Amino acid sequence: MRGFHIRPGIPADQRDRAAALYWEAFGPKLSRVMGPAPRAEGFLRDLFDARFAFSAVDEAGQLLGLAGFKTHEGSLTGGGLRDLARSYGWPGALWRGGLLALLERETLRDVLLMDGICVAQAARGQGVGSALLDAILAEARRHELPRVRLDVVAENARARALYERKGFVAEGDSELGLLRHVFGFDRATAMYRSVS
Repeated sequence: MRGFHIRPGIPADQRDRAAALYWEAFGPKLSRVMGPAPRAEGFLRDLFDARFAFSAVDEAGQLLGLAGFKTHEGSLTGGGLRDLARSYGWPGALWRGGLLALLERETLRDVLLMDGICVAQAARGQGVGSALLDAILAEARRHELPRVRLDVVAENARARALYERKGFVAEGDSELGLLRHVFGFDRATAMYRSVS
């Protein structure tokens, strides 16, 4: 028996931990744009829309992992310039918003788009990531969407291996060119899985 369960949303008392886990996973890619860590984590904590997330929680109620998704109705990390301005001020929001917009992915009518997945270091290798992906696939079925898309950076071989084991197939790469110096990665692969 596994020592965790998957639940929709983010436990209200775990929003700080959710932001820290998300930043641990994505901070290396976003630190030049959104850092320093305390400010970025505060921004994420306030921004997260828990309606577009699943959490893995242990028996003591501790958050072990988080998976977000995006539909036409919203996303875990949606928001706009006003949200950035609350944390970074208007000048900071304008240049950050411009750079972050370059990473934005179009929401398609027939695809549930993943909006990040992260698992606490101590919980890796215990099935947490797989269980979160299963919840995302079930959400796509609930919305009657035939496919799920995620993007994985070339440097994250461990995550890509998990996605391939779960049936995701690479369908194209996006090169960042000179922006690799800003975001800390040079290529991301779009991977899809059918849920029918």
